[in-house]
Amino acid sequence: MKLWIKTLALVVTIAWSAPSAAWWWKKPSNYADTRYPVVLVHGMFGFDSIIGVDYWYGIAEDLRKNGADVYTTVVPALDSTIARGEALLPQVEAIAAVHGKVNLIGHSHGGPTARYISRVRPDLVASVTSVGSPHKGSPVADVIVESPASSLANTLGDALGGLIDLISGGGYDQSMQASLQSLSTQGSAEFNNFAPAGIPTSACGEGASAANGVRFYSWGGTGVVTNLLDPSDALLTITSAAFNFSANDGMVGRCSTHFGKIIRDNYFMNHLDEVNQALGLHSLFETDPKAVFKQHVNRLKNAGL
Repeated sequence: MKLWIKTLALVVTIAWSAPSAAWWWKKPSNYADTRYPVVLVHGMFGFDSIIGVDYWYGIAEDLRKNGADVYTTVVPALDSTIARGEALLPQVEAIAAVHGKVNLIGHSHGGPTARYISRVRPDLVASVTSVGSPHKGSPVADVIVESPASSLANTLGDALGGLIDLISGGGYDQSMQASLQSLSTQGSAEFNNFAPAGIPTSACGEGASAANGVRFYSWGGTGVVTNLLDPSDALLTITSAAFNFSANDGMVGRCSTHFGKIIRDNYFMNHLDEVNQALGLHSLFETDPKAVFKQHVNRLKNAGL
């Protein structure tokens, strides 16, 4: 009897310590198994992976573990919305050629970049979701564009963008000036005239939830200092001064994140927390960013997307 008990205990121990060998113990999750693949679009100064650190820190991996088919794309770290969109288009075309359509999820400048695709090729897109995106511009961009030191900022930005592109293997030219202009209040208004679908017509309202067969969603944060161990919070504290105490995530105002169906616009997350950066250091008193993405992709699944 004692030998039987020891043998059973050993089997259970092996099953827990080696999940790959215990396929009979736990079935793979299909919680995020959408009809169409999820395509992630990074923001300003973004990349897919640098020195083993993903821009979407742990998010793509978590979605895949829950059944999602996920692609991470690379566009210019710094350039206009239209230039970034044109760089994204052939990547989306290649993915859609296999799967039919895609679910685009863009962070920050990645949101308007994804909107460009739904404007010019809605036949390739099932949904567009923006995360912390400045659809009506960012005061941070306005301040830099109008600053006497804008030329220096552009030079430094191009250098950093070029370094990110070199390390990540993007192969794109960089333009800090074009990026800031696109993210300014004026530049965003001009792009919204070109791609108005999903954009609220009021100052802080909700836009149409769908157009041309494409569903629209958004969420954003209003935290700045969310984890004292995260050094990036200090930088976002400085940039948040541009908002004159109105709700923001350090780079984008709450109302500017509104696009299509608003999932939530006040997560206690700053601009980097929204994609689980830096290295997963987010507030312990808010939902894990990975869980927010996972729940949303399940939402897409339940909508037949």
